[in-house]
Amino acid sequence: MDMEVMKERYELSMARIKAFQTEETVGEPYRDYFCHVSRFIGLCGQVLDAVLDGSFEGWDKEKLKRVNQELYSDILPGAYESSYGNPAYAASRFGMEMGRLLCFLYGEIRGDILYAFEGRISDLVIYNEALIEIYNLFEEEMPEPETVRDVLYWCVSDYCDQTLSYRVREGVDPSIDGMKRIIMESDLSDLSYLYRFGDYISPEEEKMAAFLNRLPEETIKLMADTFTGGYRKGFSVTGRDLSKKRTAGIRYPIGMERMVREAVKNFESMGLSVVFPRRTVSSMDRNPARNAGCGSSSPNKQYEYDHRYDSALFMDKAFRDRKLAVLKTAYEQYKTEAGLYAGPAVIETFGEAGFQPVNKPEAWAFTEKQQKLYLEYRNLSMPVVDEYVPGDETSFTLIAFPVPAIGADFEEIFKETIRINTLDYDLYRDMQQKLIDALDQAEYAEIKGRGANCTNLRVRLHPLKDPKTQTKFENCVADVNIPVGEVFTSPVLEGTEGVLNVGTVYIGEIQYKNLKLRFENGRVAEASCDNFPEDPEAGRRLVIQGIMGGHESLPLGEFAIGTNTTAYEIAERYGILDRLPILIVEKMGPHFAVGDTCYSWSEDTPMYNPDGKEMIARDNEISLLRKEDPSKAYFGVHNDITIPYNEMAKVTAVHADGTRVDLISDGRFVLPGVEELNRPLERCGL
Repeated sequence: MDMEVMKERYELSMARIKAFQTEETVGEPYRDYFCHVSRFIGLCGQVLDAVLDGSFEGWDKEKLKRVNQELYSDILPGAYESSYGNPAYAASRFGMEMGRLLCFLYGEIRGDILYAFEGRISDLVIYNEALIEIYNLFEEEMPEPETVRDVLYWCVSDYCDQTLSYRVREGVDPSIDGMKRIIMESDLSDLSYLYRFGDYISPEEEKMAAFLNRLPEETIKLMADTFTGGYRKGFSVTGRDLSKKRTAGIRYPIGMERMVREAVKNFESMGLSVVFPRRTVSSMDRNPARNAGCGSSSPNKQYEYDHRYDSALFMDKAFRDRKLAVLKTAYEQYKTEAGLYAGPAVIETFGEAGFQPVNKPEAWAFTEKQQKLYLEYRNLSMPVVDEYVPGDETSFTLIAFPVPAIGADFEEIFKETIRINTLDYDLYRDMQQKLIDALDQAEYAEIKGRGANCTNLRVRLHPLKDPKTQTKFENCVADVNIPVGEVFTSPVLEGTEGVLNVGTVYIGEIQYKNLKLRFENGRVAEASCDNFPEDPEAGRRLVIQGIMGGHESLPLGEFAIGTNTTAYEIAERYGILDRLPILIVEKMGPHFAVGDTCYSWSEDTPMYNPDGKEMIARDNEISLLRKEDPSKAYFGVHNDITIPYNEMAKVTAVHADGTRVDLISDGRFVLPGVEELNRPLERCGL
């Protein structure tokens, strides 16, 4: 791409857009919209110009903070009701069809914030020129919504090769190092560095960064060593060769740079450069269920919820096919970098108040046909990614920490979280092995809730051909999935029946209330939650979209028993059970994952427990379809749902001859040899 030509296009488009503010060739109410968007783009342009000419480095905290507030001001909760980024407001001003289109356009243009801070001039040009084309339509006469939609459709489609290629590249190419340079080169004691990323910076990010600055160096090192050590162990326990890899990807929440800097040093000592893929700002890349990547806390979760299906504007078969072709081309272009990529290392946070979304009819939504096309794209894209980043050659790790929003006990909870993340490996390994020994003799497991929890499930287990060398459950200690504490399996679907119920659970950023899933032969047959008591269908759709990735039915991909009673005791002590992430909650009772198994794309890679036995339950009846058609074997979804100990009546291993062995009874572990797990439960009254 000729950068001189691109700069010329950029300068011409900026001059034209600035003129919107003095012209009167477009009538109201549309003139106000174009003037507002013009001013927003002008502010992004000021950032980009400073980045390109080098003066950005001289901006002090006061200026950086002021610009940050101006860029995000109209989508913050206090202003959002009258923002053109709000589809309900846009529709009230321009009508349903035109309102949706202009709201979509403004949502895409808001991505200019990230492009400006990263100096990505060509990305700003894309929607600058689309905005000008649409403005010209309004100058001539009131255009038909379909005409505006055509401009937007072809803008997304025509530039897909540029935008999607960059998305692929930033995930594997360490030469894209803008975020890394801020992390590694900034004076982290001067919190102005936070505002150089371009993300919205709230008091929460400043509080987190300031808190980490106060922690002793040995504590920061312990956090980073636990994180990167889990990553290394992930390769070790699966027998994969880390020495072949040269790149790791860190995804983390802004504010944790002091720990991340130490983690980068650890990865580099392993011979790995680090990439920092950002959260997507484009509807073309957006996953409606969640937005993975580096970034800050959301300025407004309702704004993101309102825009999660903006791709409905352009999702058709032609676009699906074009995107697949571009994805293949992009990976081919960066196949060397992709082949050296070792996998993601993810830091999550928890503690924010539960988000209760509002469903707006004005927001974009998939039709049934579009939902099918979207799922087809995900299924067809996974083999493409696996071809260039083979799942059986990579690993990952996950760890989580609280944010200040968790409350007055934040610092104590943070320290307790570090303790949870570093519990005794050997102690848990040995107790979990006793649970596995009991489950290996069972034909199925029976799980029943107590009190208001109406769980009543029968989970069928894989048979063992050679119990001396094989096992049905993985002994998961503290490697890829931190903290320690679970045994898990991939159930046999045929014969797995019943109801799964939990009072409250977080999946992503949404808290689901009274979640219920009914299984028939291992597949979800019914789904519901009480988030919208006045509209049960809205609750069902929330489960389908948020937990099941848009699929009307999914298999039970995992059954597990969490053993981290210490985490449960801490959650009860501080009253934060409903604030914890699934990463920790899944270790605090029996849990179940809908979607793919834990071994998706690497089922044929042998997996061995610490006792040397091979874990053979890596497949189910659906994942086995990969041998015929991989697009039918995987869903790209794996969401865990945990029943906490206090909602449990029984977890029982049932043998083929009818012998019943209780593992958990009334929320306590009752199998001989694991009594140590009950001590934390006793401290919280179980």
